Amino acid sequence: MNMISQVSAADAEQQTLSARIAQRPRWQRAAIYGTPLVLLVAAVTYWNSAPSPAAAPPAPMVTVAAPLEQNINQWDDYVGRFEASRSVEVRPRVSGQIIGVHFTDGQIVQKGQLLFTIDPRPFGAALAEARAAVAAAQSDLSLAEINLGRAKRLVEAQAVSQSDVDRLTATVRSAQAALAAARARVSSRALDVEFAYVRAPISGRVSDRRIDPGNLVASGETLMTTINALDPIYFTFDVPESLYLKTSRQRLANHGAGETAEIRLQDEAQYSWRGKLDFTDNGISQNSGTIRARAVVANPTLFLAPGMFGNMRLADGGTVPALLIPDAAVRTDQARKIVLVVGKDDTVAAKPVEPGPLVGNLRAIRSGLAKTDRVIVQGVQFAMPGAKVQPRVTQIKYDASAVKGPPPSTPSASQATFAAN
Repeated sequence: MNMISQVSAADAEQQTLSARIAQRPRWQRAAIYGTPLVLLVAAVTYWNSAPSPAAAPPAPMVTVAAPLEQNINQWDDYVGRFEASRSVEVRPRVSGQIIGVHFTDGQIVQKGQLLFTIDPRPFGAALAEARAAVAAAQSDLSLAEINLGRAKRLVEAQAVSQSDVDRLTATVRSAQAALAAARARVSSRALDVEFAYVRAPISGRVSDRRIDPGNLVASGETLMTTINALDPIYFTFDVPESLYLKTSRQRLANHGAGETAEIRLQDEAQYSWRGKLDFTDNGISQNSGTIRARAVVANPTLFLAPGMFGNMRLADGGTVPALLIPDAAVRTDQARKIVLVVGKDDTVAAKPVEPGPLVGNLRAIRSGLAKTDRVIVQGVQFAMPGAKVQPRVTQIKYDASAVKGPPPSTPSASQATFAAN
């Protein structure tokens, strides 16, 4: 009975509430009855506009290629400078006054060519005096020989004593010595006359004159000019002990091979000068740990000058087979070098390698790479070890336009060239 009465009370309250709402204005009744509908529409709209789960991005596309197989010639790189094969400081051998200069500053002179003239008149007078002394010595010798001959004839008749003969014999020998001394003075004075004409001791390029006509020069002291022999010319460089040991062992193994040197100047891209290693010093410097070496280079046009710097490459071990890949494909992973390769399942893997010298735009790989590997040559920045990629196959090509000379640096085996087929 109580339950029925409670339900009736609730119905009565609901009817009373509906009656009150019905008595309100139309806009208030629309707001009250429309709110649940608005909430329902908003919920449906939100559910339909919620983003769906993101789709997996496609695998990045990379370009792969097999290593290029090619025989190469390896080179060791050095930096050095050219030096004259012979250099002479021209100094006078007699003292006197300069009366003539017979060359143009910087010209090419030949051995024996007249360069300077020192006033020869004092030396000519001394030569004439020495020759007169020779004539007097010859006269004294003739008289002594006549007296000795006369005494030898008279000693048989016992007209003179033996002591007189001995004295005359000594006089003859003294006269002979005096004549020899006089003739020696003539030769000395003749040399002075010859030395008054200063000639080029070697062929080469002469420097500028350091003394002008009218000045006095001192024998053996005054520097008049210098001459450098330029053909052939030397290229000197320092070899670290490690490279010296390596090249020495290779030279022994190859029976003296590996002495060909190629040199380029600072403004040249190609190694256009050829030389041959002809000298290695007899000891390693304790200060620098290097040993001095030299190559001789032909210079028929005299274009090369002492003091020029150049980059030289020295043949290292002859012709060897190599696997070549673009230098940009070699990456650095902390203290090691790696190459990214793509497996059969298109998964990227990192292979540690030992890089070798450059061959133009390509890098030789000494170990760690197989000729069947698919090396990522383009798109390396998008590939991660263990990730999938979309490989696109290409072929590695040698780009001759990318060949550049190595920068001056510490000598190292950092370059190679293709071997002739």
